[in-house]
Amino acid sequence: MKIISISNSWQKVLAEEFEKPYFQKLQDFLIEERQTQTIFPAAADVFSAFELTPYENVNVLVLGQDPYHDDNQAHGLCFSVKPGIKTPPSLVNIYKELQADTELKIPNHGYLVSWAEQGILMLNAVLTVTAHTPNSHKDKGWETFTDAVISKVNQKTDPVIFVLWGAYAQKKLKLIDTTRHTVIQSAHPSPLSARNGFFGSKPFSAINTALDSAGKPAINWQIPDI
Repeated sequence: MKIISISNSWQKVLAEEFEKPYFQKLQDFLIEERQTQTIFPAAADVFSAFELTPYENVNVLVLGQDPYHDDNQAHGLCFSVKPGIKTPPSLVNIYKELQADTELKIPNHGYLVSWAEQGILMLNAVLTVTAHTPNSHKDKGWETFTDAVISKVNQKTDPVIFVLWGAYAQKKLKLIDTTRHTVIQSAHPSPLSARNGFFGSKPFSAINTALDSAGKPAINWQIPDI
């Protein structure tokens, strides 16, 4: 099963996954849902994290949970929204911590493509959602698929930095060889938990320190204004 909108490098890495019965069943579910429901993100954007960050370029993996479920928000990158859309609360807190950690300017939008283009795989655990219904595509097969993605990134011979914010993301620690890779974890940036350990965690400078130790280029965290 060839997934049209996923980059060639990921197509090869995940070829076996696309052929498994659960993935076929997931695709059938999505085809059926899209006939009667509004599903986010648009079909063309579901795999945009993979398009923007080919397998060989992945130096950092940031794990989110569920796509944004309101109109025109989700476009396939965790925590990111399309240009012109109000920055959601979790991303507002990410920007606050970014500014506190690096003293960079907070951008006037929430479009995180410039991070993805620098080798950060902005992966949600679930890649689709029914409009205005959070977690509606939970346990439909996406988690099996994205666990396989995390495992494939873990298999890279060069060191990768895994960023796990919150208890849900931290459950994926078992998929990561922490003797070879760096894990950065803290509370989730959502308004409910940011004050319990996300603020002050300085993940952005920690990522660049780890990249430097691995002989890899630092991330330019400054997102240009639109």
